[in-house]
Amino acid sequence: MNIVEKSLLSDSHIDEEILSKTLKSMMGRQVDYADLYFQASQHETWVLEDGIVKEGSYNIERGVGVRAISGEKTGFAYSDDINPQALQQAADAAKGIADSGSGATVKAFSRQSPINVYQSVEPLGSLTQEQKIDLLHQIEAHARQTDSRVKQVIASISGVYETILVSASDGTYGTDIRPLVRLNCSVLVEENGKRERASAGGGARTDYSYFFDVAPGDNKPRYLAYAEESVRQALVNLVAIEAPAGTFPVVLGAGWPGVLLHEAVGHGLEGDFNRKGSSAFSGKVGQQVTSKLCTIVDDGTLVDRRGSITIDDEGTPGQYNVLIEQGILKGYMQDKHNAGLMGVKPTGNGRRESYAHLPMPRMTNTYMLAGESSPEDIIKSVKKGIYAPNFAGGQVDITSGKFVFTSSEAYLIEDGKITSPVKGATLIGNGPEAMKRISMVGNDLKLDPGVGVCGKNGQSMPVGVGQPTLKVDEMTIGGTQ
Repeated sequence: MNIVEKSLLSDSHIDEEILSKTLKSMMGRQVDYADLYFQASQHETWVLEDGIVKEGSYNIERGVGVRAISGEKTGFAYSDDINPQALQQAADAAKGIADSGSGATVKAFSRQSPINVYQSVEPLGSLTQEQKIDLLHQIEAHARQTDSRVKQVIASISGVYETILVSASDGTYGTDIRPLVRLNCSVLVEENGKRERASAGGGARTDYSYFFDVAPGDNKPRYLAYAEESVRQALVNLVAIEAPAGTFPVVLGAGWPGVLLHEAVGHGLEGDFNRKGSSAFSGKVGQQVTSKLCTIVDDGTLVDRRGSITIDDEGTPGQYNVLIEQGILKGYMQDKHNAGLMGVKPTGNGRRESYAHLPMPRMTNTYMLAGESSPEDIIKSVKKGIYAPNFAGGQVDITSGKFVFTSSEAYLIEDGKITSPVKGATLIGNGPEAMKRISMVGNDLKLDPGVGVCGKNGQSMPVGVGQPTLKVDEMTIGGTQ
């Protein structure tokens, strides 16, 4: 018995026999599939604002979610108490909602032995409370030392230690320990009455020591680099001119701008939207849906990455899934329910915010593979356009593919050179159409620093994005000039 089974099952007087008995009680002739999802999590957040600790929170959650699937219908119930009686009551409630199905038996449990993509560390205890607060003070001090125009600094640190156990009627039996840490620095700069704000940060599935390490290609610890980057971005916007409006070639930077890919393409490739025919990519497997230069993957197996999963929330091992290969749509991201209804295999993308939520198809780390062009040649190819290396956020309509994104850092490209910074640049377009207009893909694939949060149907999940520098021949820019 591992540490997860002890904390989630045996300490609550539950064993494999009770799990099997509970599942069997649900699997009458009307239920096709049933699963039990146990979870315990500890979460802390510390926030320092202008030298004062404004927030120090610590939360513990613990519970079990029970699901019964009958055709397209799902019965679901959960309990924030883990014991045999509460488990059976939740099972009875979930079973009562599902009222038609082919019926199935409960298979013997087969323990999962997936390759761990992160260590089973407990991040919250990796620093003392005093060390966490001292770290935030150091970030603030460094940000203020970086430039005298810094007038306000907000630094925050958060950590999560989560354990899960999944057992299901199809024989699935898996456990996982999921650490997650995040650090952020936000600054306000002021000069001649003009103010600008920017933030930077990062994180990973490890402990707090990550922030004291020197990132590859850098010469300073990550926590100092975050402080400097937030100041740099704010100062860029302090001297930025108003963005032009119109239709221009757009060069997207490597790394975090992959959030546009995540929104404009990624969500449209999730299985539930395509099963229902509501995605712009529905029914297009085998067809060319982007430029031939584009190969897009969803990869849950990257070591220590924010969006990575050893197993998903249905017990399926994390996988490397090719979604689009040289412009051709290869398949969708699937959880067990949608995969079964569509007659395909689950892809390790069944994810849920907590035991109190249903799993659904969600992205892990979604990125575009590198191409052959150098970033310098891509910039040189543009006579007049926009270079956008950072985004604040955006939104997309899954059915039409239309998106709107706001840049947090952008520049004019004039005669093949990056010139004046601009602010207020909004990128407007249609995901599938924009992807077909990609004419150059850089050789500089980069992943985001570990800050992605994805929302869907009211559930938030940690995710990763990434891409190389790439050129979109034509995109509408909503500007203020």
